[in-house]
Amino acid sequence: MLQAEDSLTTAAVAGDQAALRGLLRRHDPHLRRQLTGKIRPTHRSAFDVDDILQVTYLEAYLRVEQFNPDGPGSFRAWLTRIAENNLQDAIRSLGREKRPPREKQVRLPSLEDSYVTLFLLLGGTTHTPSKHLARQDAEVLLEAALTKLPRDYETVVRLSDLQGLAGSEVARAMNRTLASVYMLKGRAHARLAELLGSPSQF
Repeated sequence: MLQAEDSLTTAAVAGDQAALRGLLRRHDPHLRRQLTGKIRPTHRSAFDVDDILQVTYLEAYLRVEQFNPDGPGSFRAWLTRIAENNLQDAIRSLGREKRPPREKQVRLPSLEDSYVTLFLLLGGTTHTPSKHLARQDAEVLLEAALTKLPRDYETVVRLSDLQGLAGSEVARAMNRTLASVYMLKGRAHARLAELLGSPSQF
């Protein structure tokens, strides 16, 4: 079994998606047991194990080529860390929807400004002399990066960051739980920041 897993892991790191799917299927029962015991009854109405695992497996697809095998059990440990980090993100997200009434919320004046706000939030910089050109730069760079994201990541950024929808509105639009939306948003921001920090990606 260990030899088969080593072979699957090597193939998955090399880009073999069938091998990665095999690894995820193999470790799914273990992850479900681990997570089920850590989701408190008070959280179960907000998210469930499937929410956590959907984001975990998407991250595994995006990150597996960066995984460095370190002996038997290392892939399971890596996958478990991702899942537990997602669980913690889901728990933290439950208090984030406490927003002021809509009439008291500060709204971005335009879609162009929302691009700039997101761009700066992610650590991007522009060197153009005018505000107008800076807006154009932010939009062009973000649009290029957004096309490189998985569909769910792109959708959550467009709805939440660019259109300014509340988390509950995004959850309804995507047919996901609120906790799942915040997990997706956090992962999408991290991936966008990586892309914006790597000029060669464009």
